[in-house]
Amino acid sequence: MQGDALALSADALALSVDALALSVDALALHGITKFNSLRINKMLYLVITRSSASPIKLPR
Repeated sequence: MQGDALALSADALALSVDALALSVDALALHGITKFNSLRINKMLYLVITRSSASPIKLPR
């Protein structure tokens, strides 16, 4: 009985560690996504503002 409780405790701890690792992975992926989104927005801005067909004309 005590061995089963100990095994369950170890399993719960392992699951907690796995959940923490997944949270860290999700946070890292969110950061990468945000960074890429900012880079894409910057590239789109540059394409739109530098294009001769753009309705937006900025002084150079």
